[in-house]
Parts: sequence; C-alpha cells; structure tokens
Amino acid sequence: MAPSPTANFPELPDEELIKLTLDGQTKAFDELIRRHSRKLHAMLLQMLGSEADAYDVAQEAFMKAYRSLRYFNGASAFYTWLYTIAANQARNHLRKRKRKSYPAYSIDNTENGDPLEKNAELADTSLASDPVRGAHVKDLKARLQAAMAQLSPAHREIVTLCDIMGMSSPEISKMLNISEGTLRSRLFYAHRQLQGILAGEEN
Repeated sequence: MAPSPTANFPELPDEELIKLTLDGQTKAFDELIRRHSRKLHAMLLQMLGSEADAYDVAQEAFMKAYRSLRYFNGASAFYTWLYTIAANQARNHLRKRKRKSYPAYSIDNTENGDPLEKNAELADTSLASDPVRGAHVKDLKARLQAAMAQLSPAHREIVTLCDIMGMSSPEISKMLNISEGTLRSRLFYAHRQLQGILAGEEN
C-alpha cells in the first residue's frame, strides 16, 4: 500500500521518498535534502575548503538531482547517486577556480556537521574530563588537517570518502567510476603520503 499524502516522511526510506517526489509531493524531496545535506556538506567542505563554495555546490547538486530524479534507476543507493552528482559538480568547480592551495577547514567544525561526530570508533566522551588527552587529540587533528592540505584534490577526495565519510569501496568505486583495485591503489598512495608528511613533521 502506497504511503498517504500525509505520510510521516522522516520514517520513510529513501526509495519511498523518491516515489512520492515523482508523484508530485515535493515535501518528500525536502526530507531527502534534510536527511543527506549534513553529510554532503561535510564532504564538499573537505573537497573545496570553502563554506560558501560547499554551500553553493550542495545547492547545485540537489537541484540537479531533483531535475534528474526520474532517471534514478535504483542501481545504487540514493546517497551514492547524489554524492556522485555533488562530487562531479565540485570537481568542475575546482577546475574553474584553479586554486592550488587547500584552504583551512577544521575537522572540529560542528556548526555545519562534523563528519566524524557519529563515528562510534572515533567518539570519546572521556576527552572532556581529560584535558591533557584532549589537547593531544586536538593537536593530532590539526596536524592531520595540515597534511590533508598537501594532498592532490583526487587523493584528498579518496581519503575523505573512505576514511572520513566511511563509505564502502564499492560505493566509492561506482561514484568515481574507477575499479576497486584503482581505488585501493590511490588510497594506499594517499595514506603513504600522509604518513610521510606526518613523519617529516616529527624530524
């Protein structure tokens, strides 16, 4: 039985929201935006290094996704499809901008959504009661942020998607249109670069 026009959108899966949107219920797409905008913005902020650019590209991606929604065939998860659109938009934006430097972005940025915030393996409530350890973690994050800035946009994107956003290899491979072998190779190279940068700071 199809959901009624007064369905509780937050309780519906993406697939049902897509169907409702295509049936003319635009508020269903509003729920898709609410559901995925935080994570999407975090990814774009890592890729673009600019709040304004991340916001603009996210808006462009959602508009393009809305206009193209009838072509979504369900071969991948909706968010994978959406992030593919957003990543392509971000790459086009970077090419136009031709920026060689990576602007500062704080991994501690919670105003627009810390992509690490809900990762149970990284969350540690004891930091608040342990100032010394908290300072050490803050310093480590700052060093990692600076190291990320030295990666190429392509390698920074891979690290962001794999290590920060926590997406699976099949999802990322489909998003970037590369084989999983190529993905593993790029990720290995990016990790080696990061390790070399961080090790160099200690010498």
